[in-house]
Amino acid sequence: MAERGHLPPSTKRFCCRPGYSSVCRPGQRVGGTGFGSEALCAGPSSAAATAAAAAAAAAATAAALGLLPLGKTQNPESLLDIAARKVAEKWPFQRVEERFERIPEPVQCKIVYWSFPRSEREICMYSSFNTGTEDSAVAPRGATAGTAPSGGADAAATDENRLPFRRGIALLDGGCVDNVLQVGFHLSGTVTEPAMQSEPETICNVAISFDRCKITSVTCSCGNKDIFYCAHVVALSLYRIRKPDQVKLHLPISETLFQMNREQLQKFVQYLITVHHTDVLPTAQKLADEILSQNSEINQVHGAPDPTAGASIDDENCWHLDEEQVQEQVKLFLSQGGYHGSGKQLNLLFAKVREMLKMRDSNGARMLMLITEQFMADPRLSLWRQQGTAMTDKYRQLWDELGALWMCIVLNPHCKLEQKSSWLKQLKKWNSVDVCPWEDGNHGNELPNLTNALPQGANDNQDSSNRPHRTVFTRAIEACDLHWQDSHLQHIISSDLYTNYCYYDDTENSLFDSHGWPLWHEHVPTACARVDALRSHGYPREALRLAIAIVNTLRRQQQKQLEMFRAQKKELLHKGVTSIMNLEGWVGHPLDPIGTLFSSLMEACRVDDESFHGFSDFTENTGQCKSLEYQHLPAHKFLEEGESYLTMAVEIALIGLGQQRIMPDGLYAQEKVCRSEEQLISKLQDIELDDTLVKIFRKQAVFLLEAGPYSGLGEVIHRESVPMHTFAKYLFTSLLPHDAELSYKTAMRAMRLLVLESTAPSGDMSRPHHIASVVPNRYPRWFTLSHIESQQCELASTMLTAAKDDVRRLETVLESIQKNIHSSSHIFKLAQDAFKIATLMDSLPDITLLKVSLELGLQVMRMTLSTLNWRRREMVRWLVTCATEIGVYALDSIMQNWFTLFTPTEATSIVATTVMSNNTIVHLHLDCHQQEKLASSARTLALQCAMKDPQNCALSALTLCEKDHIAFETAYQIVLDAATTSMSYSQLFTIARYMEHRGYPMRAYKLATLAMTHLNLSYNQDTHPAINDVLWACALSHSLGKNELSAIIPLVVKSVKCATVLSDILRRCTLTTPGMVGLHGRRNSGKLMSMDKAPLRQLLDATIGAYINTTHSRLTHISPRHYSEFIEFLSKARETFLMAHDGHIRFTQFIDNLKQIYKGKKKLMMLVRERFG
Repeated sequence: MAERGHLPPSTKRFCCRPGYSSVCRPGQRVGGTGFGSEALCAGPSSAAATAAAAAAAAAATAAALGLLPLGKTQNPESLLDIAARKVAEKWPFQRVEERFERIPEPVQCKIVYWSFPRSEREICMYSSFNTGTEDSAVAPRGATAGTAPSGGADAAATDENRLPFRRGIALLDGGCVDNVLQVGFHLSGTVTEPAMQSEPETICNVAISFDRCKITSVTCSCGNKDIFYCAHVVALSLYRIRKPDQVKLHLPISETLFQMNREQLQKFVQYLITVHHTDVLPTAQKLADEILSQNSEINQVHGAPDPTAGASIDDENCWHLDEEQVQEQVKLFLSQGGYHGSGKQLNLLFAKVREMLKMRDSNGARMLMLITEQFMADPRLSLWRQQGTAMTDKYRQLWDELGALWMCIVLNPHCKLEQKSSWLKQLKKWNSVDVCPWEDGNHGNELPNLTNALPQGANDNQDSSNRPHRTVFTRAIEACDLHWQDSHLQHIISSDLYTNYCYYDDTENSLFDSHGWPLWHEHVPTACARVDALRSHGYPREALRLAIAIVNTLRRQQQKQLEMFRAQKKELLHKGVTSIMNLEGWVGHPLDPIGTLFSSLMEACRVDDESFHGFSDFTENTGQCKSLEYQHLPAHKFLEEGESYLTMAVEIALIGLGQQRIMPDGLYAQEKVCRSEEQLISKLQDIELDDTLVKIFRKQAVFLLEAGPYSGLGEVIHRESVPMHTFAKYLFTSLLPHDAELSYKTAMRAMRLLVLESTAPSGDMSRPHHIASVVPNRYPRWFTLSHIESQQCELASTMLTAAKDDVRRLETVLESIQKNIHSSSHIFKLAQDAFKIATLMDSLPDITLLKVSLELGLQVMRMTLSTLNWRRREMVRWLVTCATEIGVYALDSIMQNWFTLFTPTEATSIVATTVMSNNTIVHLHLDCHQQEKLASSARTLALQCAMKDPQNCALSALTLCEKDHIAFETAYQIVLDAATTSMSYSQLFTIARYMEHRGYPMRAYKLATLAMTHLNLSYNQDTHPAINDVLWACALSHSLGKNELSAIIPLVVKSVKCATVLSDILRRCTLTTPGMVGLHGRRNSGKLMSMDKAPLRQLLDATIGAYINTTHSRLTHISPRHYSEFIEFLSKARETFLMAHDGHIRFTQFIDNLKQIYKGKKKLMMLVRERFG
């Protein structure tokens, strides 16, 4: 006996037919514990009239529901086809079997025929990242159906053709699909993969199970390991869709077996075993043993499984999704850490989830669940938390998308309560994990819970320090408490005719406005999340209706706010304080409410009616507010005269961008605010403005200027409110051609940056929602401040460019820049921009704009005078260039006021020197009078600088004063006065050399002697930079005469202790006679100076003494590798000793002394004896 075989998989439904079990009665459920789903046992065959009646009833129902195809009058479908198609879409086959005792074979065939998917859209969705349109050939809105990177149409097409869906089409078109067979709800066939250059031709066996027009499982011998269906599955599926009449169709195998007698059954089994004996013989024997055993498990149940019999009642009806592959792929992408395009792949997976949700495919939630589990298991989360480091920006954005998708899923208007409860349980589980990312990056959100539709301020009394951190899942968890049962909400989303012209309620929460149009009052991000959920789940028309109601509500609130502020304006402006009226900004919000409204309205502008209403009506499934008077009509019912979806989209974007809102805490949240604002503005810039849109811009600009605390451009704003620079720049450029006055007024108002001003107004503590009551007082940490300042600079530059031909506006812009911009580098950039515009090559310089440029440059000089700035030297040079372009009076002005603009060094070495250069004189075409005027100012500046900083400015002052004797003498006297106290030897030597060069040797000698008094060269400083200056000073003294040399040698002896330097000086003094041409033209005798007399005697003794001291010092720490160098040093010392008349004796005594003192250094002393005896 063979061993017990494995039981058939539990996914196969049991089928039981009359004659197989005497205990089965018609309509009785077949029992079973080990094989999964249960089924009903069919009774004896009933009259054909029963089936016909059932089909007719189903057809009549279909016609009543309006489901008959429209426009097909020439070849109408039969009632049997219509009924079978609807049954195949909605009913599991087990329910059909339960409903009727016996189903005629033609009816079964029709149901089986229509149960296979008929749309290629889903096949494309499960075999590529981006689905195509209804004809499966063109991606929606022109996008390719692949993941091709940028790089040309050819690259995109090549990459697209690699996708399983495209390859499947190619295989089908190439005639590679064969042996297609449909047995019940099971399709099989072979797909031939053509031979490639490196691979031979292969044949893949493909099997597909399906139920209710959905593919429920796929297998292919190619061994594909991917999230999506392989090309072979695609080819077989498309073959069945496109060529259904060429597919052999059979009823489920159990039906065929039911028609066989015992002999036929035995023959069938034996032939099956014979054909596949190597594969199935062991299994067949095990099953036979099981059946022959009375107590076996297989005999405890009735019937047998049939993989072709369709789904049971309890089977979930969903498309096949390889969950294991989804998990593996996400895990792989996360492990790559953003490299190799993994971030792009994850975004494509998120897009696939949204695509599934839009198709109302339950796998969207399943797939997101699998993705989220892998995200939560990412080991980097705990590592980042332990290290206290922030996750990367791209990775952070993936988490944001994850949270937004869960928000959409739990807000599905048709999800079941048990399903929502299951999601809530899982979300809370993830939310409780320590490493779960926070909503606002690395900072806990201290704002109250405002996501739920709760009264504002309901949580105000909650202690912010005790609030748990809000994670990326918090909003989805809160959204689980939201519902769609509100009758007013249902009426809004269900009809374009929902109005109440008799209703008039001017209160804040009125259900209708003065036009009788519906309003929807809810926390704005939450209301917009509903819109996003409707769009995401394939209800674009319903989403549009709700979006219009929300926009109309916000516009009405805007008007009410304006009226309220006007009533209190005088009081608020007198106090000079304001409140943040919105604790949560709409732009940069995690739920992106403004972006959602904008996208919904813009989508309505560019889609046709067929695609926009592609799904069944919303009320078909809700059962709420179902009324014949509510019909699909154009939604312009609730638009103002001349208004369109486009104008409404633009207006809501302007409302959101202009909202006064607090800058959130944390780097990521602040970057998100900037990024979201720029993305929304980028979308607006793609819209070409016409007269209607210009009116919208005017209307919103006026409101923003007059709306007080509700507007970011109000007269008084809170210190920490989000700046409006980027938005104002867009408004300015858009309005400028149409209303220059309003555009400048708006831009000027936006220039302020109060967070950098120490005297910024404090908040109004009397308001219940004032931000100070939520966020403690502190110096704000604006991590994006540099970006904000650059945007402020861009706004100012745009205004400068626009105002170049208008003196009055230029002055106004200049004042605004000087008042509001606090960054010297940005003001310098503006100054450079203005200078470039003013000095364009094709026109004469614009003096007015040049003066603006100079004024800004002067401000930069004043701002950076006492601070360190690495660009300071560049700034000074540029300012001189700018002043030169303006003319003599500008150069004279900056020199006369140098002490407020420059350091003394800058004033003399850059400013005055450049002004006095020949290039400047030639460029300005100066006459003698003008040259002298500039020269006088430069000399005055030079002397003032020399007095203030003689160390760094004395030489420049002397140079600038060369042509004026009195000024030159004054500068020289300043140098002498400072020489003994505040100047170093190097500075004095430099000036001394300059004096010699200018023909003042005695002054040079005087300065050299003063420099020598500051110098100190020790015995081992034989490479000191001042050595050349000392040699030059001695040479200068020697050339002047014996008296000068005699005077400087004592200074040299006192300052220099280095033996080699002293011997060099001594040698030079003995080569020639000092003062060959003395002072007053008196010639010297020409005799060389004696070593035995002063001043050389003193120098010789000092040199010998220096050699002796240096020798002892070097011997203290000498190493063997320096012995030869030391011997050479002693040789030089002997040369100096021998200059004295008793030098030989003194050197011999010196050597003997060394031998005695350092006799322990035997090797060294041996070398000394060999050389010196």
